[in-house]
Amino acid sequence: MEALRKFNIPPGNYVFPRCGSTKGMSSPEYKEKASKGPVAFMTVLKSGPPEMGRSLVLWFCYSVLVSVFAAYIASRALAPGAHYLEIFRFVGCTAFAGYSLAWLQNAIWYKLNWCATFRSMFDGLIYALVTAGVFGWLWPA
Repeated sequence: MEALRKFNIPPGNYVFPRCGSTKGMSSPEYKEKASKGPVAFMTVLKSGPPEMGRSLVLWFCYSVLVSVFAAYIASRALAPGAHYLEIFRFVGCTAFAGYSLAWLQNAIWYKLNWCATFRSMFDGLIYALVTAGVFGWLWPA
C-alpha cells in the first residue's frame, strides 16, 4: 500500500499492461509486456472508510430492479390465483438469473476466483429463494 500511495492513483478501473486497442494486442511490445507480467485488473476505491449507506441504498435499488423483472416474467406466465409452487418456480428462476449469473462472466473474463464466484452465486440463490417466497406469499388470489 505504501508503494502505491505515493502515486495518488485516482479511483477507477485499471488494466495492465494496457495496449489501447485490439490491434495493439498483436504488437511485439505488448506481447513482451504481457509475457513478463504482472498482468492485472485493478479497482482503486476512494480513500477512507466504506460508504455503507450508499452501498445499501444501491443494493436495495438493485433488488427492486431484479424483482421488477421477476414480476414481469411471472405476470406474463401466470394468472392471478396461480399455485404457490408455480409462482415460486418462475420468480425464483428469474431472480436467480438476476442475482447470480453475471458472476460467471467475471470468473471467465476477469479471472475472479471460481470458489468466490460460486459462493457469490450461492448468496444469489438465497436472495432468489427469499424473493420467490415473498412473491408466492403475496401473489394475487
